Amino acid sequence: VRILTLSVYDGEEHGRFMEKLEARIRNHDREIEKMCNFHYQGFVDSITELLKVRGEAQKLKVRENFFLFFFPPKLIIAMEELKQCRLQQRNISATVDKLTLCLPVLEMYSKLREQMKSKRHYPALKTLEHLEHTYLPQVSHYRFCKIMVDNIPKLREEIKEVSMSDLKDFLESIRKHSDKIGETAMKQAQQQRNLDNIVSQHPRISGGKKSKKEVCASSDLEVKTTSPMSEQDSGILDVEDEDEDEEVPGAQDLVDFSPVYRCLHIYSVLGARETFENYYRKQRRKQARLVLQPPSNMHETLDGYRKYFNQIVGFFVVEDHILHTTQGLVNRAYIDELWEMALSKTIAALRTHSSYCSDPSLVLDLKNLIVLFADTLQGYGFPVNQLFDMLLEIQDQYSETLLKKWTGVFRNILDSDNYSPIPVTNEEMYKKIVGQFPFQDAELEKQPFPKKFPFSEFVPKVYNQIKEFIYACLKFSEDLHLSSTEVDDMIRKSTNLLLTRTLSNCLQNVIKRKNVGLTELVQIIINTTHLEKSCKFLEEFITNITNVLPETVHTTKLYGTTTFKDARHAAEEEIYTNLNQKIDQFLQLADYDWMAMEPGSKASDYLVDLIGFLRSTFAVFTHLPLWSFCRELPSSSSQPLLSSLSSVCQSPCPWLVKGAFYPLFFPTEFARSGPVPGFQGDTLQLAFIDLRQLLDLFIQWDWSTYLADYGQPTLWARMRDTSRKNNVFAQFRKNERDKQKLIDTVAKQLRSLINSHHS
Repeated sequence: VRILTLSVYDGEEHGRFMEKLEARIRNHDREIEKMCNFHYQGFVDSITELLKVRGEAQKLKVRENFFLFFFPPKLIIAMEELKQCRLQQRNISATVDKLTLCLPVLEMYSKLREQMKSKRHYPALKTLEHLEHTYLPQVSHYRFCKIMVDNIPKLREEIKEVSMSDLKDFLESIRKHSDKIGETAMKQAQQQRNLDNIVSQHPRISGGKKSKKEVCASSDLEVKTTSPMSEQDSGILDVEDEDEDEEVPGAQDLVDFSPVYRCLHIYSVLGARETFENYYRKQRRKQARLVLQPPSNMHETLDGYRKYFNQIVGFFVVEDHILHTTQGLVNRAYIDELWEMALSKTIAALRTHSSYCSDPSLVLDLKNLIVLFADTLQGYGFPVNQLFDMLLEIQDQYSETLLKKWTGVFRNILDSDNYSPIPVTNEEMYKKIVGQFPFQDAELEKQPFPKKFPFSEFVPKVYNQIKEFIYACLKFSEDLHLSSTEVDDMIRKSTNLLLTRTLSNCLQNVIKRKNVGLTELVQIIINTTHLEKSCKFLEEFITNITNVLPETVHTTKLYGTTTFKDARHAAEEEIYTNLNQKIDQFLQLADYDWMAMEPGSKASDYLVDLIGFLRSTFAVFTHLPLWSFCRELPSSSSQPLLSSLSSVCQSPCPWLVKGAFYPLFFPTEFARSGPVPGFQGDTLQLAFIDLRQLLDLFIQWDWSTYLADYGQPTLWARMRDTSRKNNVFAQFRKNERDKQKLIDTVAKQLRSLINSHHS
């Protein structure tokens, strides 16, 4: 039953499916009928037109038969010609079609030759690529195309050779114009530095270093004097010129780098980039070695150094531009290698040639040029610390050249000085001198005009030249990126050399001159005394410049006090020597009248002349601390007198002995008269106290009292030695023997007194 039921169900489904299929067929038949009805009229029209065409064809056939019947030869000939024309037409059409394919190839080849002729290598290479890969494959079966294909490698080599020739011309051009490129780059760095200084308005030395103008305004010690290091001496790069406001072109504006770019691209396209890079780097290394060789006379002028620096800067500016505008032609390692070589050779050359410089102005200008050179290259990313370290070495040489120059300055000042106090006749002259030299004297200010300063003109001149030397040292420290403490230490050390070596030697040379007089020596003592007092003002002057307090740890002190003391002592010693020589000359004129029957009542003429000389000499000793000199004078003047006195004491004539003592009274009386202005009370007499005591000994002949009070047996020993050698009174032999016994007895007593005194 179940199976039967399923069969009945399947039969019913099949019947329904057939009904639907028949219904769909009927629908399609109706649509086909509608479409036929819609296009039937068009079909009828087409048949009608076809019938008309057939009719026209029949008419043409009749006409053709007519011509064939009446004109058979001409028609045959015309038909043959028509046939040939149609054949030619087909050939021409085929040829035109083929030429249409070849024409672009010919045009590209012509364009290629034109580009190569006009040295447009980069476009020519592009054209060659298009011709080879796009156009020639379309007409490769033609013979001329095969010739072109065979010629392409030759064209590539020709492009490489021509582009390499352009590169060589470029390398030669930048070698010749490196100095111009470097000069332009250094001008740009100078302008940038000036702009930075204007914007920042801060000194380069950390710690607030004052400018020269500021120091002049803040220090009462400043004066306006002519400096040996004048403004024109340091004119390395005058940025105040007319061209400062003009825009300085860059390296890319001065040099056409397109040959490098084209050649690099061409070699890259042709697969020879590595060959190109190696060639370029090799040639540039050769050029670097040529650039780094300084001319033999570079040290003679600043232009020689400037041209040398310009070439080096120009070389590395070009390399830096190539580094940043090409991909891999040069790399940082290659640039660093070149810079290390350049830095070592440049420093060696500067050390050698700068050692020949004897002009401090040239050394200072060289320093400024080196700083600009370093700043320029530092702006391009090159390390320049070694250059600044070398500048510290040049600073020592600069100090030496300054010392040599100031030696001449001091010599001229000392030679041209009149060694007389400076006279002033009005208030204006007085203020001018006080403004040049820190001097204050209340008594001198109260005096009416005209009046005189105690020192001569070389005092303010020397003082101002010391300050100008300090300024010259300060100029070198600018832009060296030094701390204020380092600058202060450098200035103080150089100033100490100036004082202890240069100025000291100049003063000693003046003092030791043969023709220098006592007046000049006295004035030198006065001058050095005032210069010694001014050392504290020089300390303040340096402090105002560097802003480093003297109390700072490790601050170098000025040695000016020692210098001027040594000069003053040397002058005093020279005065002692000259006076002693003069006194010896007077005493050599001493003449005793050995045959006189009674003592004289007045001093000898030579002694009167000596006292007159001393009186005129002491007149110029005003303002001098000559106590030590006055102590030396009696002993030095008494030695010749005692030498003569030892002989006189052995004379048998009592009045002759007493008369010989009288010359010794004369100097003591001279001291009592007060010949030296400014000495108070018995100051000068105290200097002659020993001589007075000696006179009392001989007059009173009280040796025991003398020895007990003074213990000085030297005089008696000298008299005894002299008596043994003197034969003047040999005829009085008995008296001579008695006198000799007395002398020996006294000598023994003196020895015993000496021994007891020492024990």
